[in-house]
Amino acid sequence: MNVHMKPHAPSCERNQGPILEVLLKHFSDVKQVLEIGSGTGQHAVHFGAAMPWLTWQAADVAENLPGIRLWLEDAKLPNLPPPLELDVGTGPWPAESYDAVFTANTLHIMGWPEVQKFFDGLGRVLAEDGLLVVYGPFNYGGKFTSASNAQFDVWLKERSPASGIRDFEAVDALASGINLTLLADHEMPANNRTLVWRRKSAR
Repeated sequence: MNVHMKPHAPSCERNQGPILEVLLKHFSDVKQVLEIGSGTGQHAVHFGAAMPWLTWQAADVAENLPGIRLWLEDAKLPNLPPPLELDVGTGPWPAESYDAVFTANTLHIMGWPEVQKFFDGLGRVLAEDGLLVVYGPFNYGGKFTSASNAQFDVWLKERSPASGIRDFEAVDALASGINLTLLADHEMPANNRTLVWRRKSAR
């Protein structure tokens, strides 16, 4: 593959500006970020360039790693190490600990058992006082926040019956299970949210 074959997701280009605004509010003291489900690698490059004080570790399933590598190699940023292979359903999870974990547009793609495994794994890699930042659409009180989200959910389930927009309350319960407390719920363009949790020490 050459540089011209880099994978490209238009949604990444549209949402990276608004997401970065939120990350800058919360990541000023963060040193090590694990991004789960890096997709094309566009977010890693954009956020890594904008926040040179932190190391941004991209991670995804094996099939997406070649495309991510192309973005990282092209960017040549010192704070972007090679991507890690990580399937949240099967592992293996990194042995390292991270003071922040970021994921965008992943929880509605995974099946619910995978979402549960995502939080199980987070429990192992997220440091005390660490932050979890999740971007994507959510339902509140079991209701869609917009007609377009309801349509999107139908499209998701037609593609893969186990997928679908998650209920905030169910996700927050999984977060509570690993000592995460909701810190912020930012409204984003196109009926998305950026949710930020902080981990409290288990003491």
